[in-house]
Amino acid sequence: MKKTIGSILAGGGLLGVIYFSYQYFQNSESFEAFGADVAVSTGNYVPIIISAAVMIVGVLVTRMK
Repeated sequence: MKKTIGSILAGGGLLGVIYFSYQYFQNSESFEAFGADVAVSTGNYVPIIISAAVMIVGVLVTRMK
């Protein structure tokens, strides 16, 4: 039972990290300054951190005996 719950948490956390990371990089604006492209991100990184924490908790629950 613990392995199932841990696997679900780890998988959901991984999907969240992938999705929110992609969304974070899509919310960036770039412009050119002095011949160089400058990218400024306007995304929110908090969902990435929460998803990573859920993923880590899932891995820890899966490894528990």
